[in-house]
Amino acid sequence: MSPLNLAAHLGQDEFLAQVFHRHHRHIPAALSNPAELIAWDDVNTILATHRLEPPRLRLSADGEMLPAHRYTGPVTTRRHTVWQRLHPTELHARLTEGASLVIDAVDELHPPVGRAAMELEQWLRTGVQANLYASFTAREGFGVHWDDHDVVVIQIDGAKRWKLYGPTRTAPMYKDTAEPEPPPEEPVVELVLRPGDVLYLPRGWWHSVAASEGEHSLHLTFGIQTITGAQLLSWLADDLRRHDVLREDLPVHAPPAQQAAYLERLRKQVAAALDDPDLIGRYMAMRDATDLTRLRPSLPHITGIPAAPDVRVRLTTARAHLDPADNGDCVVFRACDTEWELGDEALPLLQRLMSAAPCAVSLGELAAVAGISVADVAAVVSELMGGQAVTVEGAER
Repeated sequence: MSPLNLAAHLGQDEFLAQVFHRHHRHIPAALSNPAELIAWDDVNTILATHRLEPPRLRLSADGEMLPAHRYTGPVTTRRHTVWQRLHPTELHARLTEGASLVIDAVDELHPPVGRAAMELEQWLRTGVQANLYASFTAREGFGVHWDDHDVVVIQIDGAKRWKLYGPTRTAPMYKDTAEPEPPPEEPVVELVLRPGDVLYLPRGWWHSVAASEGEHSLHLTFGIQTITGAQLLSWLADDLRRHDVLREDLPVHAPPAQQAAYLERLRKQVAAALDDPDLIGRYMAMRDATDLTRLRPSLPHITGIPAAPDVRVRLTTARAHLDPADNGDCVVFRACDTEWELGDEALPLLQRLMSAAPCAVSLGELAAVAGISVADVAAVVSELMGGQAVTVEGAER
């Protein structure tokens, strides 16, 4: 499947410079065939073939989660474990009454949605989780609420009315010092999303959503992990432990003059770190290189990848880093919390893997790009597979 390219639909560099974290953006009819991402039949298959426990699978109405026993029943296996079997008739009844169906992290269950999430991760350099929402009546599933992360919404089928009230607190967080003030009584924007529409909404924006247009609704919400100053400082505190002053005991029993002297030493060390113009770059490189969001095994190839030109492989992360080594004779590849030093001849191969992500490429294509043998390509990608950065994948859907 070809890349969805949500970055292009949202506006790429202009979006990052003028819209991201600032205000909403609605792009009508951005996708010509949104059902390529996921369709009703796919949803039915996921519900029928996965044992999804609440809250990953849940029904919600008026801001409250329905008890699971209202649409599932317990099944005891011969090994005396219990799981909840979905009752389609009861599920249909609850949805008819006005509940909304939610499946969290559907990107882990349906590859096309997973690829779209990886594209966003590559562009925005942070983790992304896609949730699925299905509604069948005008009853609101969640009421007027705000999210602690930005979202990109794709309307798949039907229509849904979004009322946007704007933020009442700058960049509210899940762990915060105060709650946002209540929203205004009237929305500042009211939109009806139809199939193929894309909506971006920053975190903290109060909103309500309802399938109030006389038809059912199916949409995906891609939640974007925050990257805040609080997170930077938390990482910096760990990074600075290499300095004595960060490791020393606080002089809690010392006189005020000694305590002040210690705080001045500490302030200078922290201030020097904050003066580093590459501080944010180093922090983001660490986040990218340690991303373990989408690890995937390569069965049956448990000891290495065979040297066959038609074998297809892809990176398990869209946030790998590739840099020249200090000695200039090799390249350094960082991904999935592992680092490799590889010869310069591997550079074209690595660049092609990174440019193809989240899609797969064949060993034959990688060999042609790098000008090396398929056996040598297989050796390199087997090393990367050993560090969980590469997976074998069949033909794309």
